[in-house]
Amino acid sequence: MIKKINRPDRRILSFPAVHPCEAISPATLLGSLIALSREICDNQSKFFATQRRNNREAIRQIGILLIFFEDIQERGLVLSDSVVLCFSELHLTFQKILFLMEDCTREGAKLWILTKSQFVATQFHVLIRAIATALEVFPLDSVDVGGEVKELVELVAKQARKAKFELDPNDEQAMKRLLLILNHFEKGIEPELEFMNWVLDYLGIRSWSDCNKEIKFLEEAIAMQCSDCEEREVPFLSSLVGFMSYCRVVIFEALDYQNSDQIDVRCNMETLSCLNPQDFRCPISLELMTDPVTVSTGQTYDRSSIQKWLKAGNMMCPKTGEKLTNSELVPNASLKKLIQQFCADNGISLAKSSRQSHDITRTIVPGSPAAAEAMKSLSKFLARRLFFGTNEEKSKAAYEIRLLAKANIFHRSCLIDAGTIPPLLNLVSSSYDDRFVQEMAIAALLKLSKHTSGKKVIVEIGGLKVILAVLKNGPSLEAKQIAAATLFYLSSVKGYRKLIGETPEAIPGLAELIKNGTNCGKKNAVVAIFGLLLYPGNHKKVLEAGTIPLLVDILASSYKTELITDTLAVLAALAENIGGTLAIQQASALPVITGLLQSLNSRAGKEYCVSIMMSLCSNSGREEAIAVLAKDSSLMNSLYSLITDGTSHASKKARSLIKILQGFLETSSSSGLMGSSDVVAQERPLHVWYFPSNKKVAGSSNKDSIHRLCKSLCASVVNLEMATEQKTVTEDAKIDLFEDDDEFEEFEINEEWEDKEEGKDVTQQWEDDWDDDDVNDDFSLQLRRELENNTEKN
Repeated sequence: MIKKINRPDRRILSFPAVHPCEAISPATLLGSLIALSREICDNQSKFFATQRRNNREAIRQIGILLIFFEDIQERGLVLSDSVVLCFSELHLTFQKILFLMEDCTREGAKLWILTKSQFVATQFHVLIRAIATALEVFPLDSVDVGGEVKELVELVAKQARKAKFELDPNDEQAMKRLLLILNHFEKGIEPELEFMNWVLDYLGIRSWSDCNKEIKFLEEAIAMQCSDCEEREVPFLSSLVGFMSYCRVVIFEALDYQNSDQIDVRCNMETLSCLNPQDFRCPISLELMTDPVTVSTGQTYDRSSIQKWLKAGNMMCPKTGEKLTNSELVPNASLKKLIQQFCADNGISLAKSSRQSHDITRTIVPGSPAAAEAMKSLSKFLARRLFFGTNEEKSKAAYEIRLLAKANIFHRSCLIDAGTIPPLLNLVSSSYDDRFVQEMAIAALLKLSKHTSGKKVIVEIGGLKVILAVLKNGPSLEAKQIAAATLFYLSSVKGYRKLIGETPEAIPGLAELIKNGTNCGKKNAVVAIFGLLLYPGNHKKVLEAGTIPLLVDILASSYKTELITDTLAVLAALAENIGGTLAIQQASALPVITGLLQSLNSRAGKEYCVSIMMSLCSNSGREEAIAVLAKDSSLMNSLYSLITDGTSHASKKARSLIKILQGFLETSSSSGLMGSSDVVAQERPLHVWYFPSNKKVAGSSNKDSIHRLCKSLCASVVNLEMATEQKTVTEDAKIDLFEDDDEFEEFEINEEWEDKEEGKDVTQQWEDDWDDDDVNDDFSLQLRRELENNTEKN
């Protein structure tokens, strides 16, 4: 059988048709051709926003040929080689026609197809001519079918040759009106609503949700072109986004959106239960795919891996060995969503995700002059609605601001300049009896707080008080967790950390959210505290709020890797002073932390664990901490593993901790302070061969070789005689730890964070990692980036 080509993520207006193989049986080819013809004819009931006459004529001609194919099948005729050859050519052409029709009816692509009307009409002309050519050389006389059927085939051949598949005059008129509207926007003139309504009505865009689908499609097209470094059409696409955004806000008053995300999640969960997670790994790199793409053979790879393969001159499919017919990489969005859902459910961070897919720095400037002017007009419209609209209009305006500012820096700038922050704060303060409105307003403020000027406006007009009031008394946990996320962004400004910390209800409110919030709320509160800890004066306040027992409880009870990693980062920062270490010891956190060091998959989390241990072994009460760690017989293996597998900083800390523990064991053993039952294997390698993680060792399995080497070295020295010179835990170990890799400096996001201009510091513009979750920003990824950035600086 011919495998049916089903590529829901096929790039629009691309036609990856597959020619039937030569070895295919005539009966199988005929059956596939009939199925393909029926699928094309099924499009007759669909709505074509454009190319209506061309689609209708193509369906009519193929419907006639379907009668011919079915007659041959019913008669069970034996087909000659020449007939099979013609059928193969028709099969290839029909595939392309089906792709073209799918694009004409693709959800969200109506406006884009309108702009490509001339190209689409030309494609119809070329494909129908291909049908005519195949029918002209078809040996009709050698096929024993009825005379009427033969006449129909001859008629189709003549009509296909003479038919004029041209640009529809109505499509041409709609295109001219669209270009006129964009031209008005570019000149700073607001187009007439009548013109815009005519275009929308012609395309069948009749609701808010229809308009939103068009925007999403256009934004995905922009992202795809940017990722492929083919940005020729990005300005025009940006203008279309500006036009549709204006229409969505100004023309469609009623929000008729459906919360499809919940449905998608349920479907994804059912699908995930039937899939093997190993299928999410790239066949080349064996890592989780962050940007899966499909090649012409139907196999899927991670984009970066297959691009390297192709750049090396390889034109064979790595998995199947088949020759690639082209080098086109089709994004597999469905698989990408499944992988993201799998990672979210299992606490896995896609830290290696392509920066381009999350990089919004390209939105610092508008994509086109028309998009810029449309956004400026739209921002003023929304500001007026927030000031003078009804409650329903204010609520919708807040929701629109939330969407517009989600991942576009220029949009944030326009909305702030238009004065939307003061009325949003008023809306938050006055809507405690309306949970939905308050959540929309505080979520909009969250998005605007990511912009440098947004932070400044919020604080200068007293918005901090409003946000803290929501954190303390918000009507829902969702509103509280959004307020916590907003505090995190405000704390990115050095001067605001002190201001927030000095507000009595701030830190206790965050501690309360850690105690009673959802997983998302706990995460937002934890990272907000992290931001506040960048000001040393807030350490004491965080300790006084009873935060450490709550953080330890997260470590003991949570299964979310990123929440645990963030929590460890905060504990590592608190452990830098004596008060923090004492509180951590009193909370009996050490057994939990050592357990996480052995079980946690996160490299950053492991480093935080060792940082906390080092602080406990270096500050007040260190003897007790060292004694507890020395009794853990499995700890040494974890530390040696970290030397080979961890980051350079983690490796250094692990070596320092090993040195401290060995010194304690030597002292205890020689002085008889520890009973024989308390003495653990004292691993003191004379020479540990350390290979930096970024260098390769000869052999196909470097990591396994290093593991075996380290384990054999450890085992070989367990029974070595201890040196006669007994060493205590000296200050040398302490100096070795802190001389050039102070943990607090690693956590410090930037010494002059607030002085960075918008757009010059990529790290200021943190984007939501999951599609429509306004508060579940990937803070762990951001902290990790900051840690790496500061590590490079050191």
